Amino acid sequence: MFQQLTLGALVLVICAIIHVFSIGVNVSVSVRVARFSKHLHPTLRAAMIVGAAFFMLLIAHTVQVWIWAIALIYTGAMEPTGDAIYFSLVTYTSLGYGDIVLGPGHRIFGAIASITGLLTFGVSTAYLVSLMTRILPEVFTNMDK
Repeated sequence: MFQQLTLGALVLVICAIIHVFSIGVNVSVSVRVARFSKHLHPTLRAAMIVGAAFFMLLIAHTVQVWIWAIALIYTGAMEPTGDAIYFSLVTYTSLGYGDIVLGPGHRIFGAIASITGLLTFGVSTAYLVSLMTRILPEVFTNMDK
């Protein structure tokens, strides 16, 4: 059990670092997109900024799902098939269909993938909400332009 917790925590930390780094890059890109699109209609400008942020977060989450799939294969929890990515995806998103389950020696490790997803989706949601809070007032005040 200790080994599952340790390895799971290690993969979670790797994913957290990737996610925090991606948010930092996302902020920088959002600022650049905002500067680049100043001359555009406020609605289009907002769509570009939020769209860029959304796309970059999608990439970050996809990378983390792949990391979990690789970790599941590396630890011997799953064979290197499409099932590993499928299991990683449904666990990371906390859907957990239950059609594929890990053996008793890997269940705790696999469950930490869902903790990773919950935490990173929470950070992504907070980031998008703060971005929208910053952008929408400008869109509404400049709608007549």
